Amino acid sequence: MTTEATAEVRTSTVVDPGPPGVRRTASRSGRRRTTSVAVHAVLIAASAFLLYPLAWMVVSSLRPTQEIFRTPGLLLTTFEWRNYTEGWTSLQDSFSLYLWNSAVVVSLAIVGTLVSCSMAAYAFARMQFRFKRTFFALMLMTIMLPFHVVIVPQYILFNRLDWINTILPLVVPKFLAVDAFFVFLMVQFIRGIPREIDEAARIDGAGHARIFLQIMLPLMVPALATTAIFTFVWTWSDFFGALLYLNTPDTWTVPLALRNFTDSQGSSSFGPLFAMSLVSLVPVFLAFVFGQKLLIKGIATTGIK
Repeated sequence: MTTEATAEVRTSTVVDPGPPGVRRTASRSGRRRTTSVAVHAVLIAASAFLLYPLAWMVVSSLRPTQEIFRTPGLLLTTFEWRNYTEGWTSLQDSFSLYLWNSAVVVSLAIVGTLVSCSMAAYAFARMQFRFKRTFFALMLMTIMLPFHVVIVPQYILFNRLDWINTILPLVVPKFLAVDAFFVFLMVQFIRGIPREIDEAARIDGAGHARIFLQIMLPLMVPALATTAIFTFVWTWSDFFGALLYLNTPDTWTVPLALRNFTDSQGSSSFGPLFAMSLVSLVPVFLAFVFGQKLLIKGIATTGIK
């Protein structure tokens, strides 16, 4: 066989790697796959790290009180179901009473916030009146005002109204659009709704009340859902306000009830405390599970023109 024929045979057995563009695309695809795997591994590790306290609380709710801090791991050797029954009945009143009190406060707070903040947001976004920009700027400035600055004036006011030891100080302000953050959130959402819809409704003879009730509110469902979820979580976990205004055990909410499982003298019941803490987290967990889509949509679409 000649030299030229041998070279031709060798050349024909070499696999053609393809054009340079295909090689670069395959290389990029491999790097992207490696990066994706690394990112997902980091996210899984971070999620496990963040969920560890919750998992530890679940495990601790099933341990005897004397073993909770002796064995900080997640391995269970015994199941102390009695923590749940003791936690439910060991306080002065049944824990169901505190859940009911929190549910009443949260429900009224959600209704008040949705009604008042949506009306205020519609006024700022669609209506024209004197000093509109000034009032809007003052409202936004209240977001930067620390809550502790107004504690003393509010307490004096509610005390003179004889509202102490009632839920009125926790509920009535919600009907006065005091949450500037939610007003701003809804204003930005309404500004993203085309004004042509309002103009078409006015041509048909609709006023502000009809436009607000029949047109704006149905379109504001994502923003309203976001407001409702945040109001639920913040009000449900509000400890300081309840501590300030609720004095007798029959008016306590869940955060105040949980505090009474701990004793400054050293006889704290950590097992029942963790058990009832887990019970109190169930409504918050369900709120995020069932409102997740609306919550993400409300935040994502706010301010988009």
